[in-house]
Amino acid sequence: MDFMYDYLVVGSGLYGAVFAHEARATGKKVLVIDKRPHIAGNVYTESIENIHVHKYGAHIFHTNNKRVWNYITQFAEFNRFTNSPVANYKGELYSLPFNMYTFNRMWGVVTPQEAEAKINEQRAGIGHEPRNLEEQAISLVGRDIFEKLVRGYTEKQWGRDCKDLPAFIMKRLPVRLTFDNNYFNALYQGIPVGGYTKLIENLLEGIEVRLNTDYLEHKSEMDALAEKVVYTGAIDAYFHYSLGCLEYRSVRFETEVLDTDNFQGNAAVNYTDRETPWTRIIEHKWFEFGKDADGNDLPKTVISREYSSEWKPGDEPYYPVNDEKNGLLYRRYKELADREEKVIFGGRLGEYRYYDMDQVIAAALDRCEEMLA
Repeated sequence: MDFMYDYLVVGSGLYGAVFAHEARATGKKVLVIDKRPHIAGNVYTESIENIHVHKYGAHIFHTNNKRVWNYITQFAEFNRFTNSPVANYKGELYSLPFNMYTFNRMWGVVTPQEAEAKINEQRAGIGHEPRNLEEQAISLVGRDIFEKLVRGYTEKQWGRDCKDLPAFIMKRLPVRLTFDNNYFNALYQGIPVGGYTKLIENLLEGIEVRLNTDYLEHKSEMDALAEKVVYTGAIDAYFHYSLGCLEYRSVRFETEVLDTDNFQGNAAVNYTDRETPWTRIIEHKWFEFGKDADGNDLPKTVISREYSSEWKPGDEPYYPVNDEKNGLLYRRYKELADREEKVIFGGRLGEYRYYDMDQVIAAALDRCEEMLA
């Protein structure tokens, strides 16, 4: 059978765009489709008041992978933005990541030795390997910081008690006995100049893209177009939830333009008490230092409040709930996926994994080497 395309790529986020670019570079004919009215998936940025607004939540690129950095910087110049979020607990402001500024504000300690002694005192009683997120947090930073800066935020974010969440989630948070406010332990970090949408446009240059096109609604028709399909949607949706729904957390954004040049003085402020309904507020202009493309100060600002919720069909899935129950269900879906000879499953939803952006790019490049060699 003759196909119009070698590859049909479902989804124009980072995984799909990288795969499509590499396939075209090896002479393959590629069609990219997306059910949304725009490219770039969840890294989509749109211009409001000359500010690149991260439509689906803050995306800060960071990596220690030189191969990934050298690859992605072909398609955009990156600025020197460093992620230094602030935690707001009932009006008290603390530095995130947890570092000497945090420990000084919390306990009045001045030296690393004093901070360490305080943490050791507060982690007493957890001598075993932490069994859940609460025990992991207390063993890392003590009970005071857990109660003020971890518990409320985490329970809003995941909709579950900290005792019911796996310990590994907490291991992502850096804890330092220095005055280093850089959240990420990453050699390379920044935001693409011109926004993420421009980066994806550059990846997809010369490739046919169809928007507002739902693959699962027109599957047989779409499958007939290409020899192979790269599917970056939810793996359980592909199989019509036949084994049950995988669980995700979703996020709702309330975005508004404010007639002020500075709302909170930082790109990200996390609200860590349980009573505040949103998890954080993003002020988008600070990702690019409050300047427009010509270096002029921006007179207005755009903020987004983020509300975390349990995913239900029709919502946008953001974070896989990588607990044991969902892991077992995913493995059953993966067995079905492995039997689909025509389809490559990739990305955060296709692989049901919590991927950072650099990990998505690395996974896509690895798959390209395997498929396109």
